[in-house]
Amino acid sequence: MANIRYAVMGDIHGNWEALSAVLADAQAQGVTNYTCVGDMVGYNANPAECLRKIRELNAICVRGNHDHYCSHDECIRDFHPLAANVVDWTRNQLTDEELAYLKQLKLVRVVSSFTLVHSTLDMPEKWGYVFDELEAESNFNYQSTTVCFYGHTHQPVVFEKSGYVRRINGGGKIPVTLGKKYFVNVGSVGQPRDGDNRASYGIYDTTARLIELRRVDYDIAAAQKKILDAKLPERLAVRLQLGV
Repeated sequence: MANIRYAVMGDIHGNWEALSAVLADAQAQGVTNYTCVGDMVGYNANPAECLRKIRELNAICVRGNHDHYCSHDECIRDFHPLAANVVDWTRNQLTDEELAYLKQLKLVRVVSSFTLVHSTLDMPEKWGYVFDELEAESNFNYQSTTVCFYGHTHQPVVFEKSGYVRRINGGGKIPVTLGKKYFVNVGSVGQPRDGDNRASYGIYDTTARLIELRRVDYDIAAAQKKILDAKLPERLAVRLQLGV
């Protein structure tokens, strides 16, 4: 039986340089299939290019909050003004067909033996955040598969449940053990926020039952220049270097 290795990406946020580096690393690691836990667009200067590449890969995707607000004509008053301004800019970079694609994406997908969601399984449309064990515990009550991958916080972490919830800090390889459940944030490809400015993504080997969280260097300066050239907020360029 062929070994199936899924690249699990999230929060790409229009960062072409980061996405390109992650895809090159994924190919070198023998990835066979691609998935995305949402937010392909927003914040960075290449939303259309990133979206087209993800679609070209036939990646299985769910809708993130930036994907949602860029493709739905809804009030975004709950967004930070910085993010709201970029949503308006991003909408104008995408074709009607691309916006329709984002709009029809599901909030939750079950793929083989695992689940994809951007935020939480209990109320995915509310875009809640999972940072700690207590928040993860609430999610596990709705998790039907052994493994669920999520995004939204831009911080890689693994929560493991076996009677109680244990936090495993993001990084390295995590074996998937029978009788346990895993809620896994693969971190952000395009805008890491854990103090490490390298792009973050995950690989799930469903045959070996192994999850690996990986970090990849990319051309941050090129991504920053594109942000400034597009006259997007300078703060977005600065935070790429800081990883916050």
